[in-house]
Amino acid sequence: MSLGSKVFDSVNYTLLALIGLITILPFIHVVGSSFATSAEIASTQFLLFPTKFTLDAYRFIFSTNTIFRALGVSVFITVAGTVWSMFFSILTAYGLSRKDLVGRRALNFLIVFTMLFNGGMIPTFLVVQQTGLLNTLWALIIPVTVNAFNMIILRSFFMNLPQGLEESAKIDGATDFGILFRIVIPVSLPSIATISLFYAVTYWNTYMHAILYLSDSNKWPVQVLLRQIVVLASGFSYDGTSYTDVPPPEVTVKMATIVVATVPVLLVYPFLQKYFAKGALLGSVKG
Repeated sequence: MSLGSKVFDSVNYTLLALIGLITILPFIHVVGSSFATSAEIASTQFLLFPTKFTLDAYRFIFSTNTIFRALGVSVFITVAGTVWSMFFSILTAYGLSRKDLVGRRALNFLIVFTMLFNGGMIPTFLVVQQTGLLNTLWALIIPVTVNAFNMIILRSFFMNLPQGLEESAKIDGATDFGILFRIVIPVSLPSIATISLFYAVTYWNTYMHAILYLSDSNKWPVQVLLRQIVVLASGFSYDGTSYTDVPPPEVTVKMATIVVATVPVLLVYPFLQKYFAKGALLGSVKG
């Protein structure tokens, strides 16, 4: 390697290490603060590693079985919603990737149009109400079945696949659905895994739709319940009245709720990391 290449690599690695450090430090701060005492948080502006560990915030969060029910609801919404959304996204993307589809340009325009304009909160609520989905878990899944951006990435990926794959399958007598499920999907796993992760994170972080469509607290996902726990930790009940018991410090509870809400998604990333970068890049080569 030349001297210039060595200098470039050194500067490049240094910058990447600094960026990585800047990225990971806030999360370390959140985790460390969730185990710290109120006195240490009050005396330290940026806490990374507490000198005295305490589990008071986590005991407060897991003091009731309601949190486990909410976690179960979130897992169901995430798994069922991701499978549901991927099924329709793949069908839509594959259809729009076919150049012989009648009205392909008009359909693409209508889908892109939804990325710029939508019906709004009240019309969407009325649609959910009139279709009988109100106060059901499917109200968090069906109204957001297909994300236009995710579908376009899948469509672009399918368009980049060699035409010879489909032609050889047709010669062997495969139908359109046979080509999709036996040829296209197996060779598109990187892109599919990436989009599945996007959908899973969206469903896991469901909050606003749950507030709008669910009136039964037993059906709340974990994000809504964690918000209520933070409100209780601040000294007030959910309706704004004073909370008589003395909960753990509000800051530590906030940090602990962030950890509880984030860790499940982080545990999924290592299994999809090998597909993530490859799928995102391959799906965005052409528009």
